Amino acid sequence: MAEASLSADMAPSHKTTAAQQPQPLAGRRYALEIRQHMAWHWQALILAAALLAGFAISAAILIAAGVPADELANEFVMQTFFDGQNFRAVLFQAAPMILVGLAGCVAFRARFWNLGLEGQMIWGAIGATAVSMWQIGPENLRLPLMFIAATGCGLLWVLGPAWLKLKLGVNEIISTLMLNYMAANFLLHLVYGSWKDPKDNFPYSPQFRVFERLPELGAGIGSSILLAGVVALLAWWLASVSRMGLYLRFVDANPRVAHASGVPVRRTIYGAVLLSGAMAGLAGFAVAAGQEGRLTQAFYQGYGFSGILIAFLARNNPLAATVVALLVAALFVTGRSLQVFYQVPFSMVQLIQAVIVVCVASSDFFIRHRLRRVGGEAVQ
Repeated sequence: MAEASLSADMAPSHKTTAAQQPQPLAGRRYALEIRQHMAWHWQALILAAALLAGFAISAAILIAAGVPADELANEFVMQTFFDGQNFRAVLFQAAPMILVGLAGCVAFRARFWNLGLEGQMIWGAIGATAVSMWQIGPENLRLPLMFIAATGCGLLWVLGPAWLKLKLGVNEIISTLMLNYMAANFLLHLVYGSWKDPKDNFPYSPQFRVFERLPELGAGIGSSILLAGVVALLAWWLASVSRMGLYLRFVDANPRVAHASGVPVRRTIYGAVLLSGAMAGLAGFAVAAGQEGRLTQAFYQGYGFSGILIAFLARNNPLAATVVALLVAALFVTGRSLQVFYQVPFSMVQLIQAVIVVCVASSDFFIRHRLRRVGGEAVQ
């Protein structure tokens, strides 16, 4: 009995504690991972859902502000796009917006965050006005010379930040923003100083002559929208068909890999940035020679933010930027109508812009990421 008891004590025990026993499988969980690819129709569906959500929130805001719910579609669609006068106002407003939106698209494709669009617009208008003030060239060539001066001044104003970025590594966000203030203050120096209109002593330049203004195409539609459309087509060809467009896709994906593959990265970035400045300068020319008919002190305000917004919503696609610019211009025109008839402040229009931007930015998260259901694991 003693031997049996001893052998039983010395035998290996097969009993385990409760802590040592395997636990049941945990419930299914979800893991967030980056998508490798998403079909274009799913991307379009997600983006459309985000826009619908933004429009729904905007509609709720306007209804809360006192706009009747049954008048929203009439104000935003019927009165804006199917009323001749309002539609001409949309085209009138859209021309410079298309140009600044294209300027943003081209620069952002090269990973150069050009936030100095307003400064380049200012210098484009200054260059065009200088040709008019100093009566450079014969009358029949005055408008083309103003066009060349505007694009050249916008190009030169962005050349400094591009050189600082590529040569010294200076952050282009800071340099382009600071140059906006320099350009704005120089503009005030001109319109309050030597370029002030001597006739009525107001802070703007003398009015351009008839041959120095962009002509009308007919039915009250200015030729600036035609100019913007031609530039949009050229930008699309450059970004989608030309060799520079191919280089830009490499640079946008990964500049280091592009350089290792033999892509002229610095030359491509210089070309895109200078072209962006030229387009922004051309937008200044479109406002000065196509809308105002002179150089004014605040013609550029709001266009910089609108250009960045348009490029962001269009995902740096030139043709999409043209459509987005038309919609943003329609929003501005409708906002002025709401101000008159429903006493809605213009800040409400800017709030709607912000809501739509936030919704579109949120859609980018769902396009780039997905939730993957993973199986349970034994918890030790």
